[in-house]
Amino acid sequence: MTSVKEKHIIQEEFKSRMDEDELLNCMRCGFCLPSCPTYVESGFKESHSPRGRIALMKAVVDGVIEPDEDVERSLDLCLGCRACEPVCPSGVKYGHLLEEARDIINQNKKHTLPVRVMRKTAFNGLFPHQNRMRMLTNFLGIYQRSGIQSALHHTGLLRLLPESMASMERVLPKVPTMKEMKNRPTHLPALAAQKKRVAFFSGCLMDTMFLETNNATTRLLQHSGCEIVIPKAQNCCGALHGHSGEKDSAKELAKRNIAAFENLEVDYIITNAGGCGAFLVDYDHLLKDDPEWFERAVTFKKKIKDMSAILVELEFHKKDLRVRPQRVTYQDSCHLRNVQGTFLQPRILLQSVDGAEFHEMKDGDRCCGSAGIYNIVESEMSMQILDHKMEKVAESEATTIVTANPGCLLQMKLGIEREGLTGAIRAVHIADFLLEGLKE
Repeated sequence: MTSVKEKHIIQEEFKSRMDEDELLNCMRCGFCLPSCPTYVESGFKESHSPRGRIALMKAVVDGVIEPDEDVERSLDLCLGCRACEPVCPSGVKYGHLLEEARDIINQNKKHTLPVRVMRKTAFNGLFPHQNRMRMLTNFLGIYQRSGIQSALHHTGLLRLLPESMASMERVLPKVPTMKEMKNRPTHLPALAAQKKRVAFFSGCLMDTMFLETNNATTRLLQHSGCEIVIPKAQNCCGALHGHSGEKDSAKELAKRNIAAFENLEVDYIITNAGGCGAFLVDYDHLLKDDPEWFERAVTFKKKIKDMSAILVELEFHKKDLRVRPQRVTYQDSCHLRNVQGTFLQPRILLQSVDGAEFHEMKDGDRCCGSAGIYNIVESEMSMQILDHKMEKVAESEATTIVTANPGCLLQMKLGIEREGLTGAIRAVHIADFLLEGLKE
């Protein structure tokens, strides 16, 4: 419960920090409504739409309403998928407004002790420290490889967990060993005639839990003629912090990443996770009020490119790519599509693979319900969205679902598990899928 004092402070912060020009830029036309998953899934509730949330923010700024629990609930329920932005005729940067509002609320209200401990542990104690991410992943590996996981499955004890958490445990990837996580290269040569010198943003989860996908990505880049530099000083992109009301921490992580990459003399900085890439290209907005870092952020932003975009640019899709016969569909990463504007390139690559019969999924551009940690903190809405997504998967008759973001990948695997389709359908990251088709 937010106190009267906290509401007053939050309201004053809204007045001083929210971009009123951007709030007024919303014409209330409603073009965003059909694109918003929470608006549709809530039974067309206006307060759960982008237009409605902007109206709530503006009302708080104007002092018409208090920043009460209903306002906070509306903002919390937003996936942050930003599907509203490409369809907005006024070009409203809804994602920026949402992040600012969440930061104001979270930094000026007193969370319960368990929430404070959880946020501090995750945002300050874990994600900014790659060595701790490795340790946590190593514990997961021990759990998987020691027989403990198998024993728990046989005893049925995991049924004591909430259904979504128990299902998520079953779809976690087999993680690498500590040795594999520590022995990471900092430079990789091109394996074809060199065309580009690039840097690779390895990420935090991607370079631990999804290490094999990172390895697949760099292999594809090497075969496309890329010399690759992987700076050790890089860290978490800060997306989870920025989306969850921890903006100051996100800024610090951004500065560390900019410093790690800015003197490498590379053509591009390559990403393979849609959520990370989208936050990286927003560093200029994140640091817009910092004269020392803004221009450096602009320079950094201009070099960000998704792996699928550079592979198409370097004509990787013209190679002899073959996989066993399968029906393939593609689930867009919201942030890759809506923020980075990358959606044709993954499809070009998939359609070039012999043996992969590509079929476009209806509403493949609609959020799957993962949205970072949304499927954990807002499980009910997330599973509702996922159930409808799996209906579209069924209509596509695909046997392989390809994604371009780790959260989407786990969410689609979760959907397969919930539908009892394990063994009949698989979900795979596009880098892993393309490597399957590459005859080295």
